[in-house]
Amino acid sequence: MKIVAIIGYPLGHSISPAMHNAAFRHLNLDYEYVPLEVHPDDLKEAVDGLRALHIAGFNVTIPHKETIVPHLDEVTKLARDIGAVNTVQNQEGNLIGYNTDGPGFIESLAEDAGFNPEGKNCLILGAGGAGRALAVSLLQNGAKSILIYDIAYGKAESLAESVGGKAVKDLQKEIDFVNLLINASPVGMHPKTDASPLPENIKLHKKLCVYDLVYNPYETKLLRTAKESGAKAVSGLGMLVRQGALAFTVFTGKPAPIEIMRQAAREALSAKT
Repeated sequence: MKIVAIIGYPLGHSISPAMHNAAFRHLNLDYEYVPLEVHPDDLKEAVDGLRALHIAGFNVTIPHKETIVPHLDEVTKLARDIGAVNTVQNQEGNLIGYNTDGPGFIESLAEDAGFNPEGKNCLILGAGGAGRALAVSLLQNGAKSILIYDIAYGKAESLAESVGGKAVKDLQKEIDFVNLLINASPVGMHPKTDASPLPENIKLHKKLCVYDLVYNPYETKLLRTAKESGAKAVSGLGMLVRQGALAFTVFTGKPAPIEIMRQAAREALSAKT
């Protein structure tokens, strides 16, 4: 049996084990996906241990996506551009870092929202690691402009400067002008489901596509607001499934059974709420 893992701290929220194990069973692959909670202080030792155990690979989640990079042997160009790794392949002790978050988002945007970012103006709420992954991926897929909003304006400025975007303060003015609005912050995540990343007085327009990376709950307050405004509302569960499917292929070399993974993700999410 080959072992695949996910490392992060904490890991109680993760539905990746259910998603990947369902895919392994469906394809009759002798793999097992396990959660391994790794404290930030123990990251180097954990990576060395995973290398020594010869596991097939592992996913990386908060708070290790950026700090793991120096502990790997190779990092793909996309992961280096983003500055974060969420998938690691073990090739005979050689650890190679990938980022499937950005490509998974672009796939979900096309398939779940019917949205092509080429030539479009995009506004990202949240200037953390997720915001950066999305900004880089959108620009690489032809987005016309990337606007960044964060409560901490300095963070928005820093991210915007590094990716060639623009930090904004006047949300309403920019929302009126953009085609795509993305919540890349954790605001609205369970258990604080009554929170929204938008101030109460912000109005959304009908031609807007609103994508919320938060997938628990499946329909966030932001998405309810989008629907009420006549805008398109898309849950982040699609991105979770597609980044997982891309990681599955890295680990196994086989196409992922996406619908099996989506169903397992939905069931695991329902069990946690």
